[in-house]
Amino acid sequence: MANIISMTGYGKGEHNDGKRCITAEIKTINNRYCDINIKTPRYLRFYEDNIRKILKNSIQRGRIDVYLNIDYISESDTVIVPNLYLAKQYKDAIDEIKKQLNIDNELSIDTIIKFQDVLAVKEDKADEDEMRICVESAVTMAVENLIAMRIKEGVQLEIDIRSSMVKILELIDEISNNSKTIVSEFKEKLEMRVKELLGNSHDLDENRLYNEIVFYSDKSDINEEIVRFKSHMDQLDNSLKNGGSIGRKLDFIIQEANREINTIGSKISNLNIIQIVIEIKNLLEKIREQIQNIE
Repeated sequence: MANIISMTGYGKGEHNDGKRCITAEIKTINNRYCDINIKTPRYLRFYEDNIRKILKNSIQRGRIDVYLNIDYISESDTVIVPNLYLAKQYKDAIDEIKKQLNIDNELSIDTIIKFQDVLAVKEDKADEDEMRICVESAVTMAVENLIAMRIKEGVQLEIDIRSSMVKILELIDEISNNSKTIVSEFKEKLEMRVKELLGNSHDLDENRLYNEIVFYSDKSDINEEIVRFKSHMDQLDNSLKNGGSIGRKLDFIIQEANREINTIGSKISNLNIIQIVIEIKNLLEKIREQIQNIE
């Protein structure tokens, strides 16, 4: 039996190999798909494919934002290399802008080195392998902490959903019990109404009265809807027990349960039952909102 996992969570991981310290932070929120966004220093983008593989092996759904940061804590074989050709291109472009706009400001070196890729970080092959291990270790730790939080959130979601389910089943039983007297109440009201209209001078046409009652009985019969509704609640219960990536399945079950309760509301004009139907619909909507957080 798998855990129910929330799509909302946060995890942090860190790996220090003596030369550098990599910090990985992962934040996830609701999304219909697995949407991965990685924000990292340019010289770490080489590892993005490996990071995506690690994430997809553990996370099925959600928007996933990954943040990577590196701090060098000792000397390594890393060097900073200027891209002189690109720097010259930036300078020439700025000089042209100054010329066209009659701007006399001096162009400082601080301005040029802030442009993207003017300075590049280079590491030798040995350092690339060390960096890969460091990055993957930090990301793996962050994923583990993220999953732990998502499972914890999932447990609370299940508790809340089951609490609403208990109330819903109590209310649907109340509808079932109240519906048993609807036909007899209708018969009494119909007889009284006919007598009011015709008075005592006319005999009631028992056959026509009987046909009206049968017609109303068929029209207001909600037994089939109640059986199907309870079946959907059983499916919801079993899916929660099985766990795993069940968010889409639960959403479909709630849609079907809503369809049945709407049909019940349209068939019955009894005020007490209509009020119960409204209460059930509110609880189903609460469950639907919670389900949007489940992977």
